[in-house]
Amino acid sequence: MSKKIVFKYNSKYPSVADLKRKAKCRIPKFAFDYLEGGCNEELNLARNENDFDDILLKPQYLHVAGDIDMSVNLFGRTYSAPFGISPIGLQGLMWPNAPEILAKAAAKHDIPYTLSTVSTSSIERIADVSDGKAWFQLYHPTEDRLRDDILRRLKDVECPVLVVLVDVPSFGLRYREIKSGLSMPPKMNIQNVLQAMVCPTWGIKTLQHGIPSFATLKPYMEKGLDLTQLGQFMNKTFTGKVNVEKVKAIRDIWKGPLVLKGVTTDEDMQAAIEVGADGVIVSNHGGRQIDAGESSIHSLIKLASNPIYKEKIKIMLDGGIRSGVDLGRAYAVGSDFNFMGRPFMYGVGALGDEGADHTITMFKAQLYQVMQQLTLENITQFPGRLIK
Repeated sequence: MSKKIVFKYNSKYPSVADLKRKAKCRIPKFAFDYLEGGCNEELNLARNENDFDDILLKPQYLHVAGDIDMSVNLFGRTYSAPFGISPIGLQGLMWPNAPEILAKAAAKHDIPYTLSTVSTSSIERIADVSDGKAWFQLYHPTEDRLRDDILRRLKDVECPVLVVLVDVPSFGLRYREIKSGLSMPPKMNIQNVLQAMVCPTWGIKTLQHGIPSFATLKPYMEKGLDLTQLGQFMNKTFTGKVNVEKVKAIRDIWKGPLVLKGVTTDEDMQAAIEVGADGVIVSNHGGRQIDAGESSIHSLIKLASNPIYKEKIKIMLDGGIRSGVDLGRAYAVGSDFNFMGRPFMYGVGALGDEGADHTITMFKAQLYQVMQQLTLENITQFPGRLIK
C-alpha cells in the first residue's frame, strides 16, 4: 500500500482565486493593478491562463502505482517540488517585506525563489534569509561596470543560478500603470494616497518595514533621489537590448548555471544553446511586454516538442499557471520545471507572513492530488498521460 501525504494549509483559501479575492481587498488599488496588469488591452495576459484549458490529461485507473515523489533534480540540486517562485519587481510595494517572506518560505520548502534586480530586498539580505538558495534575475545594465559588480556580489553570496532577462528591449505600454502613476518616472498622487488609507494593515506593515526601494541598486544610486530622478536613473541604467554578445560576456564571467528568461522562438532557443546557456525560461513576461504574442504555454509546446532542444538545454515555463492541474499540464507537454509569480503575491497579500507557506503547500497538495488521480509516481510520467 502506498503512503499518503497530508498537506496542512488554511482551508478558507484552497485556490489561487480565493487568495486573489482576499489580496485585492488588502492591497491598495494602485499596487494591486501593478501586480495584476498586462500591456495594452491585456489580451496576452488572458491567453496565458486560458490556453491551459486546451491541455487534457488521461488517467489509468487500473494501473498500480507506488508512493508519489514530486521532487525534481535541476542543475545538480534536488528540489522537493517541481515549481519555483518567479521574480517580480517592486514586491515590497505590493506587500511589505514580501521578498523576505517568500524567500524564507521557499528555503523552508526547498524550492527556488528568484530575486529580481528591481525588487525591494538586496542580494545579500535574500541570500541570508534563504540560506544561499535563492536564484537571481538580472536586468542587464547599460554599463558593463555595474553588470560586473552585480555578478561579483552574486559570486560572493554563492548564488546558485543566474537568470538573465532578455525580453525587455523597451518597457511595455501598461495602461494601468500609466493611470496609477507607477510608470517611469513613478509618482504618488492623491488618489493613490486615498487608496492606501483604506488598506490599514498594508499601511501599518509599510510603516514597520519602511518605504520600499530598489535595495539591490542602492549602492549605484546617488543619495536623496526624488521620484523623477529615480525614473531618470532607471531609464538610463537599464535602457538597452540584450543581445548574443552581451550574453556571451556574462557566460565568460559566470561559471554557474546560466538561464535565459523570455525565450519564446526557435531563433532565440538556438542562440541560447550556442552561447552555452544551461536553461531557458519560456515566458512572455506575464503578458506585460507584447499583447500580440502567443501565450507562454503555446510557445513552450512548440519548443519542447523539438528533441534536439530537449537534449541540450533545460526548458522551463513561466506564465499562466494557476493550479496543480496546470502544473501537471505543463509537465505533460514537455516543461522541465515551472515558475509562478502572481499566485505567490496573492498569497502574501491575502495572508501576510503566512501567505507564502500557505501557497507553496496549496500547490503541493493540488499537484499531489492530480498525480493520485492519474496514478503517477513521479513527474516524468506526465507526458504519458497527455491526450494529444
